[in-house]
Amino acid sequence: MINLKMKTEVSTAANFVTRLLRGTRLLSEEQLQQFRFSLEESLGDHYLHHWFPNAPCRGSGYRCIRINHKMDPIIGRAANTIGLTKERLFSLLPSELTMWVDPFEVSYRIGEDGSICVLYESTPQSDTNPTPVESCKDGLRIGHPSPSKSFGMMTCSS
Repeated sequence: MINLKMKTEVSTAANFVTRLLRGTRLLSEEQLQQFRFSLEESLGDHYLHHWFPNAPCRGSGYRCIRINHKMDPIIGRAANTIGLTKERLFSLLPSELTMWVDPFEVSYRIGEDGSICVLYESTPQSDTNPTPVESCKDGLRIGHPSPSKSFGMMTCSS
């Protein structure tokens, strides 16, 4: 079960990977929905004790989803629920994809030298901490060119 405090971020991440797969037009809508549900559940379980809204950068490396010439095991397990092997899944997704799922922000980068794009961003609602929380990826965003491959990208804010 997904912690309600991370529901939006986890759903955003799962929806993004599902959209990449939908773009291949090789999977049925039923397969895509089953994959998305499985990925959402797996991410929620994986992040359960590594989600710190008061310190969003804490645990960021643990919450990083990574495809870098090998499949991220969480995505691989979700694909397995619809009968996709990791090898087949790898052929359908970018060979280099990094996604950070942090409290108040979900962002990704395609390619090692790609720009970091924000999928979801919100401002923490807190009376005790009026100082804006900096993104964990701010230091990585400086001076990177655009992604080398053509994949659909989106930016959302709330």
